[in-house]
Amino acid sequence: MAPVKKDADEKKEAKLTPEQSAALVLDYLRKQNRPYSATDISTNLKNRVTKAAAAKLLKDMHERKEIEGRAAGKQIVYHTIQEEADESGLEVVQQMDAEITHLREETLALKAEEKELRASLREGTSQIPLSELKASCASLEQDKTEMTARLAKLSGGDVKPISADERNKISLDHRKWQRAASARKKIRAELWNMIADQVEKSKWQETKDEIGLEF
Repeated sequence: MAPVKKDADEKKEAKLTPEQSAALVLDYLRKQNRPYSATDISTNLKNRVTKAAAAKLLKDMHERKEIEGRAAGKQIVYHTIQEEADESGLEVVQQMDAEITHLREETLALKAEEKELRASLREGTSQIPLSELKASCASLEQDKTEMTARLAKLSGGDVKPISADERNKISLDHRKWQRAASARKKIRAELWNMIADQVEKSKWQETKDEIGLEF
């Protein structure tokens, strides 16, 4: 016995009302989030909404500003309304990008400066032989001894009275040698700092003893 054919109307899906068709089209645009023409929408919806109906619905929704539309060649494509970007948020992001770029540039500049300073320090250390450092230290010690002896003699009362001019000259010499001693002490400290950068910390005292540095 041949199978009984179902009624053609039962195979067809229920016809959509205009409101249902509009809701279906709008929902499709929102889900896809890209522009489509009326023909594309009708085809992708498997003709549940005809091309003519889709064109009318899209036009009506566009006029009600529910969707956006623009010409694309000989047809019009429609898409959902995109939210405008928050201008204040964009400005903050741009400021952050600019700050990041500025900080990166500063970091690179500081690294380059550090590299130059280290190279300069190594070069300066290599240009001062250890023998010269020892001689400089010995000279400073000799100056210190001479000045100490001179001051002791002047303050011990074993010298003959001197005139005011001589006292002024001695005072000027004394201040001159004090400034020289301070300058040399500073030089000695700077020289040691340069040496210390090139010597392990555990060997600092040994190095001081070798070159005769006193602080």
